Amino acid sequence: MHQIINIALFLFVSFNNQFYCNQTVKKEQTVTNNVVAVHTYPIKNKTKKVQMNKINDIPVPDGYERIESSDLSFGWYLQNLNLNTLDNTVYSYDGSVIMGEYGYQYAVINMDIGKRDLQQCADAVMRLRAEYLYHQKKYTEIHFNFLSDGKPRYYTSYAKGNRTYPKFRKYMDYIFAYANTGSLKNELKKVNNPTDIQIGDVFIQTGQPFGHAVIVVDVAKEKRTGEKIFMLAQSFMPAQSIHILKNDDKKLSPWYSAKFGKSLELPSWTFVPDDLRRF
Repeated sequence: MHQIINIALFLFVSFNNQFYCNQTVKKEQTVTNNVVAVHTYPIKNKTKKVQMNKINDIPVPDGYERIESSDLSFGWYLQNLNLNTLDNTVYSYDGSVIMGEYGYQYAVINMDIGKRDLQQCADAVMRLRAEYLYHQKKYTEIHFNFLSDGKPRYYTSYAKGNRTYPKFRKYMDYIFAYANTGSLKNELKKVNNPTDIQIGDVFIQTGQPFGHAVIVVDVAKEKRTGEKIFMLAQSFMPAQSIHILKNDDKKLSPWYSAKFGKSLELPSWTFVPDDLRRF
């Protein structure tokens, strides 16, 4: 009976997850020379070739400076995430192509997707947070709530002393199967004003029926005024490569202004100021 209940719970939450991230996927059959290692970036009416290995290698617009994070903080971890320097393609968990050269990904983070359709939008946010805590050996801080009962499931209880990375990844898949944007949003604290945005903050909607979540992976400020801009990363449905979003404003891309007004228009979603949350 216990096994039957667990199976039923898994199916219920998996069905719910399908309604918390939604995307129309355009399969691209071929990808040619879709490389991000060298990026041409406009600066003062000129072009500059920039080698990008990590997020903090991505240039800031003219007149801005990157806000440095303290060493070993969550912000520092995100700014130092490795980019896929060989292939800027967004792949599905099954290896098929979701977005190639003309997609809305600015860069792709060099991190595995997994072999199952689990690491979607909120899952990618939880994955990045948990990876940071795991590599800092802050094992007792790794926990996320289930959607079904709102209670946390702790990595230390799941691992039972096994601190290997494969066991950690199994724990994350376990979390992905039973948590989503609804459960994650309830864990996060509201940020009242987007101008106070910090690296690691999350824009998140539960939605009826669809929801989504993206994470702030870098922040910069205008040197004179201190006005902030930020960079976002996401996964989506189906589970896919975590990628940094372009901005339709090519002069600012991939950065977004913290003074975005009543709505934050992304290539894949629209958020409002009230959607901003913090771990």
